Amino acid sequence: MPTLILVRHGRSTANTAGLLAGWTPGVALDERGAAQAAALPARLADVPLSEVVSSPLQRCRETVAPLLAARPGLELRTDDRIGECDYGDWSGRKLAELADEPLMKVVQQHPTAAAFPGGESMRQMQHRAAEAVREWNARVAERHGPDAVYLMCSHGDIIKSLVADALGLHLDLFQRISVEPCSVTAIRYTELRPFLVRLGDTGDFASLAPTPRAAGPDAPVGGGAGAP
Repeated sequence: MPTLILVRHGRSTANTAGLLAGWTPGVALDERGAAQAAALPARLADVPLSEVVSSPLQRCRETVAPLLAARPGLELRTDDRIGECDYGDWSGRKLAELADEPLMKVVQQHPTAAAFPGGESMRQMQHRAAEAVREWNARVAERHGPDAVYLMCSHGDIIKSLVADALGLHLDLFQRISVEPCSVTAIRYTELRPFLVRLGDTGDFASLAPTPRAAGPDAPVGGGAGAP
C-alpha cells in the first residue's frame, strides 16, 4: 500500500495573529509561511510523488503551489475531508480568549467529548479525515502501484488525528502529538498495519530549544504558529 506524506500548511496570518482560523476564508500564508512553502520542493526533491491532494483552504493551496510549479506533471486535487476542523462559533476568535472557555478543558483533556458550538465534534473530524486517507490509499495504489508515494497538505489537528489513527492511539491522546507549520509527517501503510516513519519533521532543530511557549501543558488548538 502507498506511503502518505502529510504536510501541514506553512505559517499563516491567523497563526501569527493568535486566531483560530478554522474554515474562515481569506487566511493566507504570512511571509515566513511563504518562505516555508518555497523551501518545500527542495526538501522533497528525492521523493517521487504520484499525487498531491490538498485541503481546499487557501493556506494549504498556497503551501503546495511551489511544489506543483516544480513538478509540472502533477495536478492539484482537493478533498474537503482533509480540510480544517469546523470550529463553528469559535472560528476567527482569539485563542487567548478561548482559553477561558469551559470547552477548552474538554478539548485538551477529553477530545472525544468535544463538539464545537455551531461546528463539528473532534470525533467527526478524525473520522472524515481517516476515511479520506483510506480511500486515497486505494485510489493511489490502483493508479500508481502499491509502492507509490503521495502527499496531502492539511492542518494541525487533522494531521495529529491521522497520526493517532495510524498508531492506534485513542483520540483522547492526540493532543500529545505536535506538528509545526510546514512540517512533514510520513506514514507507510501496509495490509496489516501502518508505520509512522516521520513525525513533524521541519529539518530545523532550533525549535527544540527551551522557550516560554513550550512550558505550558496545553496543546495549541489548530496547531499553533510553530517556533518563534
